[in-house]
Amino acid sequence: MADLWEELQSVANDAPASFTAAPGERGTIKAKANFNVNEDVAALRKAIEGIGTTEKTLIEILTHRSSSQKQAISKAYQETTKRILVNDLKGDTQGNFEKVLVALARPPAVNDAKWINKAMKGAGTDNSILIEILSSRTNKQIKELSAAYSEETKKTLIQTLKTEVSRDYGKAILLLAEGARDESTNVNANQAKEDAKALYYAGEKKLGTDESKFIEILCKRSIPHLRQTILEYKNISGKTLQKSIEKEMSGNLEELLVAIVKCAVSAPAYFAEKLYKSMKGAGTDETTLTRVMVSRGEIDMLDIRAEYKKLYQSSLYKEINSDVSGSYGECLKMICGGED
Repeated sequence: MADLWEELQSVANDAPASFTAAPGERGTIKAKANFNVNEDVAALRKAIEGIGTTEKTLIEILTHRSSSQKQAISKAYQETTKRILVNDLKGDTQGNFEKVLVALARPPAVNDAKWINKAMKGAGTDNSILIEILSSRTNKQIKELSAAYSEETKKTLIQTLKTEVSRDYGKAILLLAEGARDESTNVNANQAKEDAKALYYAGEKKLGTDESKFIEILCKRSIPHLRQTILEYKNISGKTLQKSIEKEMSGNLEELLVAIVKCAVSAPAYFAEKLYKSMKGAGTDETTLTRVMVSRGEIDMLDIRAEYKKLYQSSLYKEINSDVSGSYGECLKMICGGED
């Protein structure tokens, strides 16, 4: 991703940052015009209650309605049938197909809360999921997932995280989980230069590394400001900030700070890389594939597709088509939304 430098240089202030994209703007999953909730409920009931489930109907509806439309469907479905749509989907489908449909039917904040909860359940913590979600979501999304987490677990996200993460990595994760990143769009070039210098003197120019300086700047500053800081850093240091972090840090803290830098440069490129890695080599990481496709479908899938093609000279649609099959594959291809 370091070679995104040249691209960043020219688009420092106006590259597509999913942080600023409104749901539906750069997504493939959009609100349906002339939406009729009762028609959709009737079609879903027929698909689920008939002999054998009609997968095609389930895919068609759940990949062609916005999140708010799907919540309206879920509410009306429950009022009509006295059953919960998500539970019926679970009972009627299985495996990865079930998981993708259930995630599509749930509100995005509930998905994030459930994924984070699962990442912290049992022995050990799946830090890569915490990192992916907390480094790429807006303050609003973090506040919403925190509320959903509290509703689900009766604990606050911060309380649980404090028992799961520690040291500098823990400090950084807790800062992100507060959902208090500066979200102003104005960039003060002098301040960005000062921050770049501070990072340089806290890392490359120091015997040992002052991790707290990296955490403070990367977890608190606005995304446009971080982009400018990344540019200034390259001017001062001669190498990219990502390269410096990889040299100076290790473990979870390195992975987290690199994820923040990648998302600041281009969240779509960050997710394109995640998708590529989930399908590369022997076997497929369906959990990551499902999570990324569902969570970005309504936000920036069009940009992810474009970045995927640029980075890997292949279309995301074709990769999905050759990597996964059956109803699960059909559903992911619908979310992908095009062969380019």
